[in-house]
Amino acid sequence: MRIFNKRARFEYELTPERVEAGIVLKGVEAKSFRDNRIDLSQSHVRVLDGEVYLINANIPAKGILKYEPTRMRKLLLHRNEILALVTKTKQKNLQIVPTMMYNKHRRIKLELTLGKSKRKFEKKDSIKQKDVERDLALELKTRG
Repeated sequence: MRIFNKRARFEYELTPERVEAGIVLKGVEAKSFRDNRIDLSQSHVRVLDGEVYLINANIPAKGILKYEPTRMRKLLLHRNEILALVTKTKQKNLQIVPTMMYNKHRRIKLELTLGKSKRKFEKKDSIKQKDVERDLALELKTRG
């Protein structure tokens, strides 16, 4: 099962470098993952005191009254991976973007990608480009 962050490609210009991180979840959150009820669209990643956290990921839980669905969740990475991410973000002025959550055997993993945030006019250009590609595809479909 895979859950994609659909806003990541729109908001950021992503690099091909990807890092796989484990995530610390409660049992109810793991059930929400299996029910495909996770929203990564507003989430981002921060490094605090040498540890990496997923912030603002919406993972709702059924049947629990005092539960915060957008709490901070710790990501599990090796120290050298964290150091590499931090140096690349500082040197190239990039951000760590969660792009996908998936399961690998019985474990739930989060794919992290480095990306540079797009400006407003770049976002408009990407929308225009998608419209042009869609129109071309429809035109080719009607011809052939």
